[in-house]
Amino acid sequence: MDLGLKDRVYVVTGATRGLGNAAARELVADGAKVVLSGRDAKSAADAAAALGPNAVGVAADNADPEAPARLIAAAREHFGAFDGVLISVGGPPPGFAADNTDEQWTAAFESVFLGAVRLARAAAAELGAGGAVGFVLSGSVYEPIGGLTISNGLRPGLAGFAKSLADELGPRGIRVVGLLPSRIDTDRVRELDGLSADPEATRAANESRIPLRRYGTPEEFGRTAAFLLSPAASYLTGIMVPVDGGMRSGF
Repeated sequence: MDLGLKDRVYVVTGATRGLGNAAARELVADGAKVVLSGRDAKSAADAAAALGPNAVGVAADNADPEAPARLIAAAREHFGAFDGVLISVGGPPPGFAADNTDEQWTAAFESVFLGAVRLARAAAAELGAGGAVGFVLSGSVYEPIGGLTISNGLRPGLAGFAKSLADELGPRGIRVVGLLPSRIDTDRVRELDGLSADPEATRAANESRIPLRRYGTPEEFGRTAAFLLSPAASYLTGIMVPVDGGMRSGF
């Protein structure tokens, strides 16, 4: 299936590792050109170099109000176009309601929530018909995850923003989608499993609750992201797509 990605240009944030990197890899593999960002300049440059000449790395922090303009300008400067953005950011710190500090909440809000809002607004102002805005969210949009109180608080609100944005941008032919990963086998998920007394038992318990009985691979997530951002998904907008092996209990 031709996704129609050849020579389309996307910005992917938080893409030096994890889910953002997986999405960038699949976009490039299908012919797209990508500006990928990370907070560290060397990591961003190394991640882009690993993807070849159709990727450029830019140091940018999602919490920086100037990051959106800089990333979109890089897309136009290096590749001559801007067709969409996938907004990904490292997960906020784990903890229960009594554990997380005001400082942790504030930092996570700036990065996970407000930073994503700024990026989406900037993209919306620059995109034309056929453009796409994607948000990497979490299964916590629908079902809270134990020990991830900050994520449980911020992700559903961001999904609500994404849905509102889809309604506003739809008449201009711009699509907005959300991806809801659950247990994808990334460093972040392994780190969370490692917080337990027995990480292997924790993983086994989690896998037992997944109908496919395994964690997802980053490649599986990346392929889903590439499809949703592509012209092949031209009639999909305002949706939240679980990438979870069936883990979510609801329909």
